[in-house]
Amino acid sequence: MSHTELPGAHVPAASRGWGRRRLSVLAATAMVAGAGLSMVPAAVAAASSTPDLGPNVIIFNASESQSTIQATLNSIATSQVPTSAQFNSNRYAIFFEPGTYGTASNPLVFQVGYYEEVAGLGAMPGDTVINGQIDAFPNTLQCSDASQSYCWENSTDNFWRSLSNLELNVQGDPSQLTGPPLAQASPPISNPGAANCYGGNNDFWSVSQASPLRRLLVNGNLVFQAWCSATGYGGTDYASGGFVADTQINGQALTLGNQQYFFRNSSITSAAGCPNGLWNNTYSGVVGAPAPVFSGSCQQNTVLPTSPTTEEQPFLYTDSTGSNWSVFVPSVQHNTSGTSWASGSEAGSSVPLSSFFVASPSTPVYQIDSALARGMNLMLTPGIYNLDAPIVVVHPDTIVMGLGFATLVPQRGNAALVAIPSSGVKISGLIVDAGPVNSPVLMSVGTPGRALGHNADSASNPDLISSVYFRIGGAETTPTSANVSLLDNASNSIIDDLWAWRADHNQAGTTSWTYNKGDTGVVVTGDNVTAYGLAVEHYQKYEVIWSGNNGTDVFFQNELPYDPPSQSAWMATPTQDGYPAFYVTPNVTSFNGYGMGSYVVFISTSATLYNSEAFEAPTTCGVQFHNIFGVWIAGSGGDNSIIDGTGGPVTSTNPGTVTPVDLAQYPTSC
Repeated sequence: MSHTELPGAHVPAASRGWGRRRLSVLAATAMVAGAGLSMVPAAVAAASSTPDLGPNVIIFNASESQSTIQATLNSIATSQVPTSAQFNSNRYAIFFEPGTYGTASNPLVFQVGYYEEVAGLGAMPGDTVINGQIDAFPNTLQCSDASQSYCWENSTDNFWRSLSNLELNVQGDPSQLTGPPLAQASPPISNPGAANCYGGNNDFWSVSQASPLRRLLVNGNLVFQAWCSATGYGGTDYASGGFVADTQINGQALTLGNQQYFFRNSSITSAAGCPNGLWNNTYSGVVGAPAPVFSGSCQQNTVLPTSPTTEEQPFLYTDSTGSNWSVFVPSVQHNTSGTSWASGSEAGSSVPLSSFFVASPSTPVYQIDSALARGMNLMLTPGIYNLDAPIVVVHPDTIVMGLGFATLVPQRGNAALVAIPSSGVKISGLIVDAGPVNSPVLMSVGTPGRALGHNADSASNPDLISSVYFRIGGAETTPTSANVSLLDNASNSIIDDLWAWRADHNQAGTTSWTYNKGDTGVVVTGDNVTAYGLAVEHYQKYEVIWSGNNGTDVFFQNELPYDPPSQSAWMATPTQDGYPAFYVTPNVTSFNGYGMGSYVVFISTSATLYNSEAFEAPTTCGVQFHNIFGVWIAGSGGDNSIIDGTGGPVTSTNPGTVTPVDLAQYPTSC
């Protein structure tokens, strides 16, 4: 169907035969979530013509003066670009209504910092056009000497920011070649990587995890690692990115020295790493992807011609008048390549904003749950939600959309979010933090067994977990813990861009084996689950446990825990050293993994630590891994094998250098 001729109103789930089922579902929810639900009168939902999305949702229109827009964007960047903003409480969603912003002679140039979502509000990316640059630069600079003769920049902590749904005509501003406009701000912004990066047709997005690019049309080059330091050419930028989906780049995609990068269902003119990919560049359904190669540092490209099962993230849009607001929900697709919108139309459905309960951090959770129980969708405006009970989704086809990296923090050992139906639930744009009381699970999606509801065919109507991020520690200033960050029980579900992180640093300056505690980042029990762009780091036991059949994971990035105090504290069994980063359980008879790496980073311990295997799986031709590897980065010890005693070792003595140790196929005999 044409994306400009979207279908009509979303039918609330309450009118679809759910009446008699609701009480039993709510009772089950109370048991799962560990908290009862209270029914309250309906709260007022936002009208579609005049949405009130809170003070930290900034909406620009093309009739505003560019100087006003620029000043607003610079003010936000002054707050959110510096390293000091990494764990602050500010959250922003910045939207551009359809129209054109900036010109070739007067480009709109701005930086995107922590907890900033920037998006166009058109039905198609080309409806919102920005002539200029939208950049994310390294925000720290280290130099070898006082004269700054050789400097290196750091983007490895550039997290939690996004850009989507617009056309960017990359237009540099030569007047800014000596430094960014924000460099003169008071106090100065510490992002020296911005200097000398303006001008030409390069846009810079030098980030690491949790900083996705989606649904973009970029006319120019996208540079994912800034090479223009404050002292000019010759420096190095450390980066650990990143995620790109549903994007057309009419230029080069330059990942340069990024440790890894993942591209899905996009179109690029060409790609270059060093020359193609440092440790793990993975392309799934990307038109113009480089040739597959897997032969060591700088030649590590995993290429899938098509993506097996995908569903793009729902997005907010409005018409050209800015008065009619809706959310578009793209349809599930199979065996696709290129962008979803390449033909000028897109399969999916339009949901009016009037079907959403719009919540703020001050909204009591019982009001949120009541709205969901009545069949409404949920929009969480920017901010931090301290939850004394879980947000509970009881109806299929429910949309839960976070704006501006809305952050959920359970306070009483509860889950932050529980979605029960296993059919058609779409969850996107959230950060979920562990709280002060241990939570057995931070987020649970789906119910084991059959999907619930009138439309229980979850294969044609899957649950979607899109750009959702988990943290154990980091922003919190007191000890936090959760056993499992994400529990995915939903068969046929799609995980698309997920970072689960047991923090290796925080704003309190205190992390330790007992301070921030998390056993496992992701547990998948559902069958036919497809994951893309999965990053899980530093958990204390298995990082990922996959027990569902016929699963697929395309791209996996992991760092092992940095701080086990001793070998005895880090043992899967009394005779098995360490824990595999990715564990496919013995019951699984079918699974495929592509482009998967685990890194040894024992930087916060004096112990010598060994891990029997980076990956563990049943040895059967139905369970296959393609292009898996390990990298030793730091510490004493490492992986004795890559998988099930095969491949490697990857240790401080062999190879003892920061280079990938590859295994192109496992089992090797299949």
